[in-house]
Amino acid sequence: MRGMKLFFQSVFTLTMLAALTACASMGSGTVAEKRQAILTMQDSALSRLYREKPDTRAQLANAAGYAVFSSANVNVIFFAAGTGYGVVNNNRTGAKTYMNMAEGGVGLGLGAKDYRIVMVFHTKASMDYFIEHGWTAGGNADATAKAGNKGASVDGEGYVGSITVYSMTESGLALQATVKGTKFWVDKELN
Repeated sequence: MRGMKLFFQSVFTLTMLAALTACASMGSGTVAEKRQAILTMQDSALSRLYREKPDTRAQLANAAGYAVFSSANVNVIFFAAGTGYGVVNNNRTGAKTYMNMAEGGVGLGLGAKDYRIVMVFHTKASMDYFIEHGWTAGGNADATAKAGNKGASVDGEGYVGSITVYSMTESGLALQATVKGTKFWVDKELN
């Protein structure tokens, strides 16, 4: 019986990871189409952030730069995994750096969610370090039950050195408390 339970958990995990990868991947299309899809996602996420926290508009405008990522993750009992993509915007030069992300962790959790991350780089050094090294690690505890405009989520704001991070849930059903690492890296195809 224990073997069957482990088998079904493994099949469920692999199925969820496959669905997650499909949701977070850029899919097919030209480089220009993929870039445009990321910029459209960014515009939507920033519109929501400005609507919910109007003071962030000035914060982003006065920062060295900012990044916006779309991410989807899944938690199955003791493991969490996720993928995503986004863009770093240099406010001084106007340059855009397209990036990917992946996360993994351990802890208690069950569910899947789609969310947006907005990072505000208050210094050029923090933005350059993020683009060049892109690794973060930390804990995460949240509850999400949201579909479209219905439901609720606990969205957050955090500070890491000279970076402010905003997280906004788009949809999903998750209850989790995990310790996870997130790796961000430059997308060589889109840059």
